[in-house]
Amino acid sequence: MATTEVHTEPHVHGALLPRPFTVERRVRETHDTWSLTLEPVHGGRIAPEPGQFTMLYLPGVGEVPISVSGGCAGGSLVHTIRAVGAVTQALCALQPGQVVGVRGPYGNAWPLPEGSDIVVVAGGIGLAPLRPAIERILENRTRYGDVTLVYGSRTPDDILFRRELERWRGRLDFKVGVTVDAAPAEWRGSVGLVTKPIPRLPFDPDATTALVCGPEIMIRFVAEALMERDLPAEQIAVSMERNMRCGVGLCGHCQLGPTLICRDGPVYTYAEAGPWMEVREL
Repeated sequence: MATTEVHTEPHVHGALLPRPFTVERRVRETHDTWSLTLEPVHGGRIAPEPGQFTMLYLPGVGEVPISVSGGCAGGSLVHTIRAVGAVTQALCALQPGQVVGVRGPYGNAWPLPEGSDIVVVAGGIGLAPLRPAIERILENRTRYGDVTLVYGSRTPDDILFRRELERWRGRLDFKVGVTVDAAPAEWRGSVGLVTKPIPRLPFDPDATTALVCGPEIMIRFVAEALMERDLPAEQIAVSMERNMRCGVGLCGHCQLGPTLICRDGPVYTYAEAGPWMEVREL
């Protein structure tokens, strides 16, 4: 019987092989979220772009896509992980010295056009993929116009990166606002949805790029609020991370309309992603 050879591009094989990384540090961010600092066991560090993700693998447990939350300048690789399933719970339980497999980085990056005003809107764990973009902007602050962050959390106890938020708030060239959906009586900060401050944000829609990450329903409402301020959908970048399995566009699990999020995203303009996000059960 004749056989048919199947030729696969060599880079695909390489892309599917995890590299061993050692957990150097484990920091608890909230009651269900941890940040892991990783170093390669062999070879050099990786330098992902802000907005990219990796696939984290634990033998016998599984593999999940996790956005990079630090290390985009070539330093230690950092992932901030919320324990919501078997794999993420196992990852969050890792201790310094233990090993995890890393594939990637994959996907595209946040658009950071020099000379532009930047509005960053994050909801919950969505601040993690945006942290490298914020750090990149602040490291090159003179290359950008006004920069504003609006961060929304469910409660004060769910706020991520408290030290970074305080450090960012202390800068005179970076406007930072934090709001929570619900809070105890002793909370002295803002209460309300993350969309609440948008009508008052000082930005020029003709010269502004918005970066938005969080739950999909939040992304839709934030994008609509920004467009009501005349910010074009083409200038609103959103990060989508649903159902990714392989990271290289082979399995098809992360299809969004005619695109694959792991291959064509995870960062889209709202002009690209918005119409598909409005399709029920897509």
